[in-house]
Amino acid sequence: MSARFDALRPLPGVVAAALVGPDGLPIELLGEGGDGLAAELAALRVSLDRVCRRLGAGEVTRLAFTSERVEVVAVTSGDFILGVAQTRGTDTRAAQQLLARLALELTDLPRPEFA
Repeated sequence: MSARFDALRPLPGVVAAALVGPDGLPIELLGEGGDGLAAELAALRVSLDRVCRRLGAGEVTRLAFTSERVEVVAVTSGDFILGVAQTRGTDTRAAQQLLARLALELTDLPRPEFA
């Protein structure tokens, strides 16, 4: 893992974080639940992209949901998705702002080439 996720570590209630590439594989993970979060973010991205396409709504840029135990927020940057899971009841505003900033910094990652 690179220093990219270091800024997420001090946020209250962080359970896991993941950066997922266009192929659905995790690029970076944080926490024991990072693998699971990465897999589910990739699956959600595919489903939400399909819904948005059918509705003519454009691309998904932000995702947030709350479950019984966690709050998940994620942002997209091109083909990448970056998300964090925090303990439910934790204020997610700082995480949302940090994710938005990190998404803008993803310019150093290789972009997929289409033949």
